[in-house]
Amino acid sequence: MKAQRVVWPDRAKVDVETFMLPPVGDDEVLVATECTLISPGTERAFLLGLPNAQGGYPTRPGYSNIGRVVDVGKAVTDCEVGDRVASTQGHTSHFVTSPSRLLKIASADVPAEEAVFFNLGAIALQGVRKARIELGEATLILGQGLIGLLAMQLSKLSGALPLIAADLTDSRLEISKTVGADYTFNPEDADFSEQLDDATKGDGPAVVIEATGHPDAISTALGVAGGCARVVLLASTRGETPSVNFYRDVHKKGLILYGAHNSIRPRQESSPNFWTLEEDSFLLLSLIAQKRFNVIPLISHRVPGEDAAKAYQLLMEWNPGLLGVVLQWNNSM
Repeated sequence: MKAQRVVWPDRAKVDVETFMLPPVGDDEVLVATECTLISPGTERAFLLGLPNAQGGYPTRPGYSNIGRVVDVGKAVTDCEVGDRVASTQGHTSHFVTSPSRLLKIASADVPAEEAVFFNLGAIALQGVRKARIELGEATLILGQGLIGLLAMQLSKLSGALPLIAADLTDSRLEISKTVGADYTFNPEDADFSEQLDDATKGDGPAVVIEATGHPDAISTALGVAGGCARVVLLASTRGETPSVNFYRDVHKKGLILYGAHNSIRPRQESSPNFWTLEEDSFLLLSLIAQKRFNVIPLISHRVPGEDAAKAYQLLMEWNPGLLGVVLQWNNSM
């Protein structure tokens, strides 16, 4: 059987190739993809070979996939044809895999283009968990790209109050207001510090989550954090931050820094503030299905899978209007 998938043959090059699927083994299933979600920061960084993101080529990107089981091997007992499933499979129209690599979607009603945010939501959640937000703690999210907007909603669910969003792009701050920010500020405004003081009654944020990935934003995060605050580095920083004076910016203020890369999750058992990807993914699917987590305003583009190169061109140009890019496969079934 023929299928299609996105491939990066070289730096800044994107193709959609046709390939032959392997036969379905006795203990495997065949999944037809409904949609996949581009991870804008990570995929752009690796496509362009930015600092801390050099990989080899060719590369087959993607790790957020919603599909439906269309065939099962004769030894499979825990999957049936028709099951809706989430996985970390890449941008592909079909794939053959073990059922153990799939998460069943319990709700039949949740749209695929909403469920597909399960993985990026889980990535944002592992950073929010590390912040250990308590009810009523002022929380600042620096950066209102896709990960920042997801982290903001999860911070609100965790009890952040007031919840403050900051970004250099006004259109993104408008979306922040739509999904729950109490205050929205532009760090380039001359009175940014005064605005934060007013919002936090002079104490500064108790939690700062850096979600831009820009090296200079690290200095901003440390500078605006309140005394003894927790600062979470959620975005993967693309470059070095030479201007940090750790005595002045961290030690003297009593700050706690958390590196929050998804790769350091526990593989087997969850523990407080340190949950497995599988459990966080199931939680995100539940939050989305129960309408406690609103991802619809975060979808900026819907693109047929065969036209993926057009979506990546927008990504490489870093259009600030680009947020959630959903690639649609099999006519979204």
